[in-house]
Amino acid sequence: MGRPRAGVLLAAVLCCVPVGCTAPDTSPRSADTSRPAGPAPSPVPVLPAGVRYQEVTRHVGAGEPVRLYVLRVEPDARARVVAVHGDGMDRGDTVRSLARRAGALFAVNGTYFDVGRGGTGGGGDPIGLYAENGRVLSEALAGRPALLLGRDDGGLDARVTEVSTAGRMRAADGARRGIDGVNRTAGRVPGCGGTGGDRNATDGRPMTQPSRGVCTDADEVVLFTAQFGGRTPAGPAGSTELLLAADGTALRTRTPAGGPLPEGGGSLYGIGTGAGWLRAHVRPGTRPAVSVRITDPGGRRLTGAVYAALGGSARLLRDGEVDPDAQRLGPGREPRTLAGVTADGTLLLIAVDGRAPGESVGASPVEAARLARSLGAVEAVNLDGGGSTTAVLDGHVRNSPRGGEDAAVTERRVANAIAVLPE
Repeated sequence: MGRPRAGVLLAAVLCCVPVGCTAPDTSPRSADTSRPAGPAPSPVPVLPAGVRYQEVTRHVGAGEPVRLYVLRVEPDARARVVAVHGDGMDRGDTVRSLARRAGALFAVNGTYFDVGRGGTGGGGDPIGLYAENGRVLSEALAGRPALLLGRDDGGLDARVTEVSTAGRMRAADGARRGIDGVNRTAGRVPGCGGTGGDRNATDGRPMTQPSRGVCTDADEVVLFTAQFGGRTPAGPAGSTELLLAADGTALRTRTPAGGPLPEGGGSLYGIGTGAGWLRAHVRPGTRPAVSVRITDPGGRRLTGAVYAALGGSARLLRDGEVDPDAQRLGPGREPRTLAGVTADGTLLLIAVDGRAPGESVGASPVEAARLARSLGAVEAVNLDGGGSTTAVLDGHVRNSPRGGEDAAVTERRVANAIAVLPE
């Protein structure tokens, strides 16, 4: 889709009747032999203890088939689950390339991304929360659900919960201001983050909650980190950019904003009143205090460590029940990428194939929730999907990603991925 259009295996978990799916596959096979059209994959490799891969077929609606590609990672598995992106936040790469670069055993695509920026469709600019190695690299859409990954007593701690982000900076003179975004074009707010002065880009209405589409904000400060890439985008007249060294020291300003980033460093990029604040309060040679942290929707710090986080468009399951949030995405069947957590804390990474009538038709959000539940999930979140849905195992694409119904199987460049690495 690109942008929004928006451990113990339970031995017998029944599908909900409205979905019409079969009971979960409980046979000892690692994968079924049937699969959608596309290149024949290599055999399933031997995986670390606590990691299990499955390919199973369920049925939805009036018995239409849907193919699922599932990786289970138990809390004490001999593996690490991480978030990965490409060479820069300003451009994307295929899931297979991201997996290869990370040395991953398995990977699926992650967050939605802004395909409209610059008109390139290159897979950059995550929409919503994205964090890796304990650092926020894209701000949350306030109150939307996310997959959070941490460690607890040495084991994997995976959760699905609603989140926000709080960005703040304090200049050496004591002046304080919020940070509006991270690693995105200043003034352009995909998904309408619901903070500050966001306005609907089409009709100018003030937006106080996340929403489909794009918002604008004429007065912003955006933090660019070293992970963004080589250059920040050209800014409008009056914009100002404060370049930061790797240790956070202010090096110099440039007006208008836009250009190369310092080696290993970043910048504070202001437009409108944000640019004026930077010019008035931050001087070269000083070190502004800058922080962006993940919070709950009320702004309170989350419990437990989080080293990686990926925002989704809707919560699908809460305490084992289909969450009403799933219906907000509409009834359409699409390929989907899901993350779920079972009652014992096992992480499920699920690619739902689609756009292949008679072979795999995809799933609506509610059907996807029920499919995740049939696999044992009690919590689940909808990540990016459509042509982005890709499952890679041992360097091979296992599903059949398609940009449209019955279209050719094609790998799309995406913003980031969830990767499972050997410990």
